[in-house]
Amino acid sequence: MYTIGQVSKLFGLPVSTLRYYDKEGLFPGIHRSSGIRQFDDKEIEAIRVIECLKKSGLEIKDIKQFMEWCVQGSKTYPQRRELFLKQKAAVEAEIEQMNRILDMLKFKCWYYGEAIRDGNEERLSAMKPEDMPEEIRQAYENAHQ
Repeated sequence: MYTIGQVSKLFGLPVSTLRYYDKEGLFPGIHRSSGIRQFDDKEIEAIRVIECLKKSGLEIKDIKQFMEWCVQGSKTYPQRRELFLKQKAAVEAEIEQMNRILDMLKFKCWYYGEAIRDGNEERLSAMKPEDMPEEIRQAYENAHQ
C-alpha cells in the first residue's frame, strides 16, 4: 500500500491531482483507512493508464467513462479496445505531424549552416531537392508535404 504522498512522488503528480482523480471516481475501489487513501497496485496501474490517456489527449470525462467500463467487466472489452484504438490513431497522427516539424527544423539547420559557410543563400536558392544530400532531401520533402 502507498500513501497519496508516495504516489505523488512516484508519478511526479501533485497531491491535488490525485485527490481530483479520486473525486472524479477514477479510483472506484480505493481502500481508505481512517479516511486516508491507500493506493495499491491496482490504483498504481490505473494512474499509469489515466496518465497515458490524458497525454494522448483524452478528457477526464472520457477517462472516467473508461474506468466505469473497467468496473463493468468483460462485456465492455470492445468499447475499451475501441477507445485505445482511437487514441492510438490520434497519437500516431500527432507523431507524423511532429516528424514533419522536426524535418523542417533539420532542413533549416542544414540550410543556414550552408548559408553561413557560403556567406549567402544564392547557391541554396537555386538548389533543387535532388541536389541536396539524401538525408536533407528526405527531410525537405517530408516537411513540404
